[in-house]
Amino acid sequence: MTDAEEFDAFYADTSWRVLGQLWTMTGSRAEAEDAVAEAYARAWQRWRQVRECDSPEAWVRRTASRIAISAWRKAVNRVRAHHRATPDQDLVGLGPDHVALVHALRQIPAAQRRAIVLHHLVGLSVAEVAAEVGSPQGTVKARLLRGRQALAGWLSDLPPAQTPNQDTTGKETRHG
Repeated sequence: MTDAEEFDAFYADTSWRVLGQLWTMTGSRAEAEDAVAEAYARAWQRWRQVRECDSPEAWVRRTASRIAISAWRKAVNRVRAHHRATPDQDLVGLGPDHVALVHALRQIPAAQRRAIVLHHLVGLSVAEVAAEVGSPQGTVKARLLRGRQALAGWLSDLPPAQTPNQDTTGKETRHG
């Protein structure tokens, strides 16, 4: 099999999955498509090294994530202005649970969002997430814990400042 045939097969097997994962992380299909396309282009340029990785798919996903994060940093003011001026057209037609999850994910820090998506939606173990993001497992566990706590506040029917383990004064309560 030639390099081109091998890469084409790899792309066909993984591209939709990686796109779905990046779409969930970014909350925008267009941003995800751009990042994934660039990541696969870079993978093709380095295919001989990438195919030797333990997981070429993880390499592409990590690269696409970094591309997306870089784009977020460069365009943060433009995106904020756009969201203030117009409703988010990417979410039209999606179910209310999906809309709520994507909105909540956008409210938490990028590192926590990435850990949550990779662990809970992609299905990677804590060790795999740690390897992919280049952080110790303890850091990933902390990001998962803090991310879940933050999401609980955004996805709860309670006001954002009040989580299920707090009373109306904000003091922690014990149940049981």
